[in-house]
Amino acid sequence: MKTHTFPQNFIWGAAASAYQIEGGWNEDGKGESIWDRFSHTPGKILNGDTGDIACDFYHRWPEDIRLMKEIGLQAFRFSIAWTRVLPAGRGKINPAGLDFYSRLVDGLLEAGIVPCVALYHWDLPQALQEMGGWPARSTAEAFAEYTDVVTRSLGDRAKYWVTFNEPTCSGLLGYQMGIHAPGICDWGQSLAAIHHLLLAHGMALQVIRNNAPQSQAGIVIDPIPCQPATPAAEDYAAYRWFDGYHNRWFMDPLYGRHYPADILAEHVQRGNLSSSDLPFLQPGDYEIIATPTDFIGLNYYRREVLSGKVDDRGGTSEPLDQPDEQHTKMGWEIYPQGLLELILNVYTEYRPAKILITENGASYSDGPAPDGRVHDQRRIAYLQGHIQAIHKAIEFGAPVEGYFVWSLLDNFEWSLGYSQRFGIVYVDYDTQLRLPKDSAIWYSQVIRQNGLVEPESQPA
Repeated sequence: MKTHTFPQNFIWGAAASAYQIEGGWNEDGKGESIWDRFSHTPGKILNGDTGDIACDFYHRWPEDIRLMKEIGLQAFRFSIAWTRVLPAGRGKINPAGLDFYSRLVDGLLEAGIVPCVALYHWDLPQALQEMGGWPARSTAEAFAEYTDVVTRSLGDRAKYWVTFNEPTCSGLLGYQMGIHAPGICDWGQSLAAIHHLLLAHGMALQVIRNNAPQSQAGIVIDPIPCQPATPAAEDYAAYRWFDGYHNRWFMDPLYGRHYPADILAEHVQRGNLSSSDLPFLQPGDYEIIATPTDFIGLNYYRREVLSGKVDDRGGTSEPLDQPDEQHTKMGWEIYPQGLLELILNVYTEYRPAKILITENGASYSDGPAPDGRVHDQRRIAYLQGHIQAIHKAIEFGAPVEGYFVWSLLDNFEWSLGYSQRFGIVYVDYDTQLRLPKDSAIWYSQVIRQNGLVEPESQPA
């Protein structure tokens, strides 16, 4: 038998986000978010789905904590719905919203599960969007106020804080490509939004340090490992552009390097900016953005192989000549090597003190079989390959100290509605029945063993 044992302090968890699981979208004083508005707009979400009910976690969280405990989860990463706490984004506090999250944190701690609290997972208050949204500097200031309210309430109990989950998606998918809320397609607004997301991160870190000094705080980023399809100059140019606007534009300023000069020049050349003088940048912003973190969270699902066929909306992957079984239902290539490359690239380039793999998982549509179980062997194989990649990264010296599978529950998958199932727990959306899949049972064994135990491959 071959054993991949992880360090004793390694944390095994699962992740979810407020809009994707909570439901209760307008209950107990909660305000409207941009995802409430977006999902209720005809034509925006596949099949007209919404997160109005989702997994009904708002009412069923005690049951879900019992499931987490049965699986053996050591940590649960969840997000706060900003509009539950501050319905208008700032100003009047909603006590019922704060109480919900306080009870959730207490319930997790009673079950021996570490709460990892994400302050923002894409659901900006609609009231703030109507005042300019993330392209407006005032939204970053509002986020700092919101952080103050939440950390004063939960900071004595929550050990880990995430400021933002994937600001790439908020800035690019929401304000540049328009496929996520608030559905805007404008490079100028996108770049301003990205800057204020990063600025808000730095502001929030300083608030967390003050209100929860014993906790650890960081940000979750989704850099995508990428490469040119061929050595041709046009393919390399496509790769450099994608890596620049999707990866380096976010990572470099977080680590004190400012925005990358080559991509700034390209934005000007493409007409995305009128000049290299960023209109939204103010003195001291770079220093705030680069406020040191205790950890960096990395989300990984796929790589990009770039060809010269790139338009101003971003980059296009070169189609790979691969059988369908090498892709998940999302159409994403199964490439565990990419996670190893991502970890090592981030560590060697930026030297974070600690790395957490805050999302990794696969969508497959397996449902209950006649025996009443969900036999999702493809997901097990996917997770096993990626956990092996993490183990190898640790052997190479990378300070990876945790893994959070995406996701705990099947849930609302943004613009794709309920068509994709990432959970290790099956959810029947009509009855809200929860059914741990075979992957949950397998993951429970991984946690108990603190690693993987697998047969040695036999020689041919």
